[in-house]
Amino acid sequence: MENAPTTSANMLGVLVWIFTWWLSEAVPMPVTSMSPLFLFPLFGISSSDEVAQSYMDDVIALVLGSFILALAVEHYNIHRRLALNITLLFCGDPLNPPLLLLGICATTFFVSMWLHNCAATVMMMPVATGILQRLPSRTNSGHRNQENNNFDDDLVTNFCKAVVLGVIYSASIGGMSTLTGTGVNLILIGMWKSYFPHEKAISFSTWSSFAFPLALVIFLALWAILCLFYCRKGSSRALSAYLDKTHLKRELDLLGPMTFAEKMILTVFSILIMLWMTRSITEDIPGWGSLFGGRAGDGTVSVMMATLLFIIPNKKQPGEKLMDWNKCKKLPWNIILLLGAGFAIADGFRSSGLAEVLSRALNFLENAPYLAIVPAVCLISGTLTEFITSNNATTTIMVPLLIEIAKTMHIHPLLLMIPGAIGSQFAFLLPTSTPSNVVGFTTGHIEIKDMIKTGLPLKIAGIVALSFLMPTLGPMVFGTDKPVNNVSTNYLHMCG
Repeated sequence: MENAPTTSANMLGVLVWIFTWWLSEAVPMPVTSMSPLFLFPLFGISSSDEVAQSYMDDVIALVLGSFILALAVEHYNIHRRLALNITLLFCGDPLNPPLLLLGICATTFFVSMWLHNCAATVMMMPVATGILQRLPSRTNSGHRNQENNNFDDDLVTNFCKAVVLGVIYSASIGGMSTLTGTGVNLILIGMWKSYFPHEKAISFSTWSSFAFPLALVIFLALWAILCLFYCRKGSSRALSAYLDKTHLKRELDLLGPMTFAEKMILTVFSILIMLWMTRSITEDIPGWGSLFGGRAGDGTVSVMMATLLFIIPNKKQPGEKLMDWNKCKKLPWNIILLLGAGFAIADGFRSSGLAEVLSRALNFLENAPYLAIVPAVCLISGTLTEFITSNNATTTIMVPLLIEIAKTMHIHPLLLMIPGAIGSQFAFLLPTSTPSNVVGFTTGHIEIKDMIKTGLPLKIAGIVALSFLMPTLGPMVFGTDKPVNNVSTNYLHMCG
């Protein structure tokens, strides 16, 4: 690339421009999200056709189909039924806001172990907002005296923030714990087998033996952070009038038995979940995706199953289907544009040569002690993923470089590969960092400053936990204290 220095400098300048607009909201966020469509061609980063293709990526198709399903769930009040059941199970008597928050977050964590992070967030966010819809907004709480009104409003607002932040972060954390939870883990496993074909492949159970304890520690840190910042004294009193168990049970009874339409939507959603889970399982068990030569993606089945909603009758009115296009007018196109901008930026990183510049800048790691490298790798990977949006792209950029650094240092490659891949999932600071964050941000309950306030200590907690478990649990699970091919491991000596 003859003009790489100039192009990479242009890319860096464009990034500053875009993120300044995003953070300052000088123009509406969806409008800023369209700016790569003219900035990249004008500054020689990508052609207009290449940029435009980023705005209909397979992940965006996944989000589009998922949102149509989510709209169906909302239209038939299925999210309200789920929200009432979860609230009844975890609210406690008297109401315990930290326990309720734990229940919502734990449910999201479990769902995201088996689904893509974004899909888990799309599935759980209507359930979470269904709980929050029971709480008063600032505009409808004027029946109380003004002094108590302001104080209680703050408590309610803080709890709403905690719930939304809990859902998006729990989805990211839960996805770390299994191979099916996120594409990053599959990319890592694939690269391990590709670069080291004679080594033992990492199985589903092997990965979970390491990643689940790590994810659990980070999840508990998230819950503690949210309780500290957003579940202040008096929250139970402020919320109890709206989340009373007797009223909740009465409302659940009033919903009556599930209708045919509700059952069909849940069936379609369940089939979609199974298709997501089984498209690509492990290298040894390729899943149904192999039948189509890898051409079908998660977005393929997401749109396909959403299309069924426009075909299956709802058995309420003759000829009426489960969904029609009028019900889809609420589709959040601002999210589609925001995701498109993120993928365009990821492509711009590569095509402009900025990714290569960043890779060369990491050469200093070769001379650093291992105990300092894990936090450094996590920090660099976690920072890069905040701007690239796709943690898959971050992993693809980082892992090959880390393999070379590990060979130079004569340590087991997984000692750097795993922190690089997991660190890329610590995307907690910006709404554009990951599609899950975008879903939460567009609810209107949280702002960028809330994400930074919660995400920064959570990122630090994740780096600390991974830095501790990698040299302790890692050797037991992955055998990182043994040599790999011609790489003689002096890991034990370096760790003292």
